[in-house]
Amino acid sequence: MADFTLGISQQLKVPADTRIGIVVSRWNNHITDQLLQGALQRCTMLGLDVSHVDVFWCPGAYEIPITARMALDTGRYSGIIALGAVIRGVTPHFDYVAGAASDGVMRVMLDTRKPIIFGVLTVDTEEQAQDRAHIERGNKGGEAAVTLIEMLALEEQITN
Repeated sequence: MADFTLGISQQLKVPADTRIGIVVSRWNNHITDQLLQGALQRCTMLGLDVSHVDVFWCPGAYEIPITARMALDTGRYSGIIALGAVIRGVTPHFDYVAGAASDGVMRVMLDTRKPIIFGVLTVDTEEQAQDRAHIERGNKGGEAAVTLIEMLALEEQITN
């Protein structure tokens, strides 16, 4: 799987005074741990000092929006990366959790006018989740980090 972010990330410059939060779901933590590692690695590659990254673990994907809102309400963060893994089961629970997480993140992003990158995997199988979290095969956490830095650079371009 090709990493579409490689070319973009080589051109990105982290805006001065950038501090970000990463909200990570503990549910399916064998997947979300990998997503977090990918995000942290890519932040470092992009030149963001990891001392400017705070990680907040929440119980599950459903709790990601409120956790992101609490972090953004402090005024300390330029943006948030939201990481989780919702794997379809035999009940409609998947639809409720995935939809609420997505809708909630969008609402918080629009309300706070701060970028929140939706790195929550919504997959049918465990195998699909493992593939998207694999550190060497296009880790979606790493892609989310690139997207956040790109949005922060865009914000800086627009406001300046």
